[in-house]
Amino acid sequence: MNKITFIGAGSTIFAKNVLGDCMMVPALDGFEFSLYDIDEIRLKESESMLTRLRDRYNPAITIKAYVNRREALEGAKYVINAIQVGGYKPSTVIDFEIPKKYGLRQTIADTVGIGGIFRALRTIPVLFDISKDIEEVCPDAWFLNYTNPMASLTGAMLRYTNVKTVGLCHSVQSCTRDLFKALDMETDNLEEKIAGINHMAWLLEVKRNGQDLYPEIKRRAQQKQLSVHDDMVRFELMNKFGYYVTESSEHNAEYHPYFIKRNYPELIDKLNIPLDEYPRRCEQQIRDWEQMRVNLLTDANLTHERSNEYGSRIIEAMETDVAFKFGGNVLNTGGLISNLPIKAVVEVPCTAERSGITPGYIGDLPEQLAALNRSNINTQLLTIEAAVTRKKEHVYQAALLDPHTAAELSMDDIVSLCDDLIEAHGEWLPAFDNQ
Repeated sequence: MNKITFIGAGSTIFAKNVLGDCMMVPALDGFEFSLYDIDEIRLKESESMLTRLRDRYNPAITIKAYVNRREALEGAKYVINAIQVGGYKPSTVIDFEIPKKYGLRQTIADTVGIGGIFRALRTIPVLFDISKDIEEVCPDAWFLNYTNPMASLTGAMLRYTNVKTVGLCHSVQSCTRDLFKALDMETDNLEEKIAGINHMAWLLEVKRNGQDLYPEIKRRAQQKQLSVHDDMVRFELMNKFGYYVTESSEHNAEYHPYFIKRNYPELIDKLNIPLDEYPRRCEQQIRDWEQMRVNLLTDANLTHERSNEYGSRIIEAMETDVAFKFGGNVLNTGGLISNLPIKAVVEVPCTAERSGITPGYIGDLPEQLAALNRSNINTQLLTIEAAVTRKKEHVYQAALLDPHTAAELSMDDIVSLCDDLIEAHGEWLPAFDNQ
């Protein structure tokens, strides 16, 4: 039997989105959807919910939950990864609260920055363990990674395992549409070109019938900046660097040294930067979860519509050999983006079909955009180095090279902060060598 394995299936809503989408793919009739999570209660709830969806939409699919990860992976053709090592509590809370003691504030803390570094350090060893199982029981499987920090995790998988991996994010497919809606511009017949790194890819071109739409975008964006709105950081970046970035303003506020600054606290209100946004979202989700859980598990009329997530469409393309184009995270092998490091993970247009995934060649980014990308790539590469070598000096170096952290703290404080975070995370982290 063909098999799709979902690691982190206790993420019930995300499992519904991705595996619910897969139920809409006729080419997957007869597949087993294999579910695995370390939380057996949430695992059973996801199994129950997906079984009900299966009964409604595609009885030809088998839903099965496993408490043994290796058994869940055995014979899998595709593996979907959606884990969060350490969870909101304790780990995300630690990533926010300890830096606050040093005066370092964050918004999301899942990509770069001190929070992104430590999220990666917790997660990469777990991914390496999963990879060992994949290499032994389903060596030909494709690994579709949805877990952040996307570039660091995907880079670790591609450089240090034999698992065929692609990183998938939500920001590329919604970038242009959301921008045009925010500026009251028509979204039909658009031609776009997007490339860069995850959460900092760039809308390099956007046209309609061959006409460059950037002049009108910038004119409207300048007007919109006269009043407070939710995308002020991205518009400020576009104003200064010339191009619109894929990921949200709350994310990009902490990827650069310009926005969250103790010496300029007025920027927080001026640019509408939501400090501690991710903990706020988590707390709201926790409050909402019980009612959502009841609805997911008891609603006799539970329905699903295929989402815009890439996962099911990539799998469908590989099964049918009907090509699907998407923005994927892959190694910069051969210099897909020629002015970024070859060890970096880049987010570029890719094509999925039966033979696999083929990334597209971009060439040089505008130099100012490549420079902004490299400022984040530096931290990503050192984070991978720290996870692989287990040397504490590389943890420090990853943090010292982070743009926002370096702009706010002294070198000694950054080292001390890293030590405090290592101690606080305890067994969620591997042991690091002081040498």
